[in-house]
Amino acid sequence: TDFGLGDITGWALKVFGSAFLLMISSLVFLVFFCWVRLTDAHRRQCRQDAELWLESGLHAANGVSTLALTFTLLGISLGIGSLAGQELTPDTVQAIIQSLTKHFSLAFMTTVVGLPLAALLRALMSISHACQEANNM
Repeated sequence: TDFGLGDITGWALKVFGSAFLLMISSLVFLVFFCWVRLTDAHRRQCRQDAELWLESGLHAANGVSTLALTFTLLGISLGIGSLAGQELTPDTVQAIIQSLTKHFSLAFMTTVVGLPLAALLRALMSISHACQEANNM
């Protein structure tokens, strides 16, 4: 697209919010940290360390999917909750639908990004471990 880095960053902050981005970035960093340590443990042929870093990385990757689903439920809950105290009239319908759409956008975008990202991170950890185990035999 013709979006610049600033435009993409602004869009991501608007759609996901800083809390989600900070938490998911931390988990992704943790997965890559574990991946580097896993690779190092295999290079040193330390099986116990490799297993530790594999498990740690997989748990961090699972944390990404848990975070995505948690924010999905949060977005849906906030959207439904925004309907509770409002009177629905022809004059207020536009604002109510905008609020509902904003919350549902958060809900579904966190799932669309988080679940595939978690699957890729789990695959990175598992496949790297399996390849390195095969090379060490």
